[in-house]
Amino acid sequence: MHSNLHLCHDFSLRSLNTFGIDARAATYLRVAAADQLQAALAEPALAAQPRLVLGGGSNLLLTGDFPGLVLHIAIQGREVLQGTATHHHVRAAAGENWHQFVQWTLSHGLDGLENLSLIPGTVGAAPIQNIGAYGAETKDYFHSLTAYDPASGQLVVMDVADCRFGYRDSVFKQEAGRGLIVVDVTFALPRAWQPNLRYAELAQAVAAQGLDAPSAQQVADTVIAVRRRKLPDPADIGNAGSFFKNPVVSGAQCAQLLAQFPALVHHQQADGSEKLAAGWLIDQCGWKGRSLGAAGVYEKQALVLVNRGGATGAEVQRLAQAIQDDVQARYGVLLEPEPVFV
Repeated sequence: MHSNLHLCHDFSLRSLNTFGIDARAATYLRVAAADQLQAALAEPALAAQPRLVLGGGSNLLLTGDFPGLVLHIAIQGREVLQGTATHHHVRAAAGENWHQFVQWTLSHGLDGLENLSLIPGTVGAAPIQNIGAYGAETKDYFHSLTAYDPASGQLVVMDVADCRFGYRDSVFKQEAGRGLIVVDVTFALPRAWQPNLRYAELAQAVAAQGLDAPSAQQVADTVIAVRRRKLPDPADIGNAGSFFKNPVVSGAQCAQLLAQFPALVHHQQADGSEKLAAGWLIDQCGWKGRSLGAAGVYEKQALVLVNRGGATGAEVQRLAQAIQDDVQARYGVLLEPEPVFV
């Protein structure tokens, strides 16, 4: 076995997932450099095992113990690169904390990522999930990334088109890219920065402070304040942020729902479809603040499922299914979970 590989066996993942689920990994490796990936997956005994790539564990529901190899991506590093006439370029390693990276860019006068402040997780997970909030998504500021391809044993560089970004989606969640492991991500941040206040709640919160021309840091501080008001800190109560995606329906289906439910919260999309507010649908079905066993729905935000203490992944999964069933029965809309179930 390669001397660079410090493997752990029967390893608790409780501190490595924000739900705080106490599942165990048969084999665990903390990856601090890309060459450790190459070394580990060159070992036939390790390469043959089922594999779970873990970042911050903030978009994950562990439904039981993991019978194979957990690769915990903890690669660190961030740097400002040679940019272009229109954009600053900045690169961060996949294991960097996302929120700390956003704050670091702002402290260096590199504006653009402020709307994505306080999203839990790592930089490497940002393009996989195409994380988004308050009118911005990863893809809006993405330049390229480096990924390790276990099939070829090579590092590959991927641009926006290669990543096939969608709503909370990318090639890494699809068959073609599921095996790829993100090593670092490069962002292109506009030199001619303008605040993105398209999201009504954010615009209102900025206006309430009397800020006519907010700085990027002021926008970030506002986003942080709004998120803290609405979402629980995983350090205090286990959760994975928004548990369900906001469902997108046709204009015709939305019109039918509005005829029956005039208060339906909906946002028209550029293509004429309508995005519904999953939290509103869940709240209307009476789930806010309720629990099933040790898994519950957060009192302040129906979109967030929480571990009230000692919940198993199976309990959270049962709660999610019960919510899906109720929303579908009442509105004819299927809610899709955001976290990956393992």
